[in-house]
Amino acid sequence: MKTATKTYRHATTTISKTAKILAVSLAIIPLLMTTSPVQAEESVDERINQLEAQIKALRIAQQEQKNKQTQNSTAKDSKHTYQFGGFIKATATLSDYSDGDLDANSGLRDFYIPGAIPVGGEGEAGDFDFSAKETRINFKSTHLLDNGKTVKTYLEMDFLLPPGGNERVSNSYNPRLRHAFFTYDNWLFGQTWSTFQDVGALPESVDFLAAPDGIVFDRQPQVRYTSGAWQFSLENPETTITPFGGGGRIVTDDNSTPDFVLRYNYKADWGHISAAALLRSLAYNNGSSDESESAAGFSLTGKYAFSNGDNIKFNYASGSGLGRYVALNTSNGAVLNATGELNAIDSNLYAIAYQHKWNSQWRSNLIVSGTSVDNDTQLTGTSVTESVNSYQLNLLYSPTAKMTIGVGYLDATRELENGQEGKMDRLIFTAKYGF
Repeated sequence: MKTATKTYRHATTTISKTAKILAVSLAIIPLLMTTSPVQAEESVDERINQLEAQIKALRIAQQEQKNKQTQNSTAKDSKHTYQFGGFIKATATLSDYSDGDLDANSGLRDFYIPGAIPVGGEGEAGDFDFSAKETRINFKSTHLLDNGKTVKTYLEMDFLLPPGGNERVSNSYNPRLRHAFFTYDNWLFGQTWSTFQDVGALPESVDFLAAPDGIVFDRQPQVRYTSGAWQFSLENPETTITPFGGGGRIVTDDNSTPDFVLRYNYKADWGHISAAALLRSLAYNNGSSDESESAAGFSLTGKYAFSNGDNIKFNYASGSGLGRYVALNTSNGAVLNATGELNAIDSNLYAIAYQHKWNSQWRSNLIVSGTSVDNDTQLTGTSVTESVNSYQLNLLYSPTAKMTIGVGYLDATRELENGQEGKMDRLIFTAKYGF
């Protein structure tokens, strides 16, 4: 089939050239018969020039038509753009625990989870972990609609947190959904950072998450509307409860109304400040009773950049029933009393991070953070967390813009209401390349 097509094209080209030669010949012959040799030569030259000009004009027109078709095709393709990205990150940690035995499958082996620091029992020293589970991939797309408006999508995954893999043979781990949302006009639909969280105020760390005991941190499905500096969102509700007298966490999923977040962002040349309010209804239905409790909190966060390139980031949040929104759910949102009613738990948290840039490639961060919980021990018992605090210092080196090699030291302490205390010391090494 390809040979026949090639032969056909060759024949077509030959016929075309022959036709051009014949046309020129037919135009020349009458001139030779009716004019003198000199006049005939001049007339032939003139006619040839005219024909060449016509052929040139025809070729230009054909090229313009071809270019137009290409532009139309390109314009059609430009309505939809797609991008793949993420990073590869290898992390090695060496950890000491003052109290208790840490489960090999604990998420604390992957990164700092304040409420998971072991308290009570014999200490455990010298746990070494090495993985690439923090590696992340994302997919982005942009779509120009017929009405002239744009839809953008974002999907992101990583491989952190058990179960779904082990270190015995292959170190294979299941992907974990982080973000999945799209935006249209001023609207956002899907799963991403809670509007109550200020991503721009998160400190830089060699750990997966810096200062988790002192920040608002939550990803969840939501509907968000943005109008200038204002943001409003309805987000997925979920209540976590401490049983009466203490015990294992109760996750209810009994809420009938979404959580509501109102946020204001102020931006300036020096950085930004964000203020946010959270309103939610805590709910619990155990079959015999249907209980609910109103809760509210606020946060004030921001970043200030100095003229020398250094910056300071700060986070502060306080309220009742904050629960899973802060400190990675170190404290629950509410506790049950003796009659089965819900009582919201108050908490306060802070994080301050100072970044110093030594030059264009080297920088370091000093981070201090903590959470305090106001437990009613007559309801919660004394084995619940009263406070967690940490500090960390890191040094990062970026030989190129997309590569970072870092080392850091983390010291964290968790204290219970009964006075027991557990401590974790961790040395962290990381190498990361973004693409």
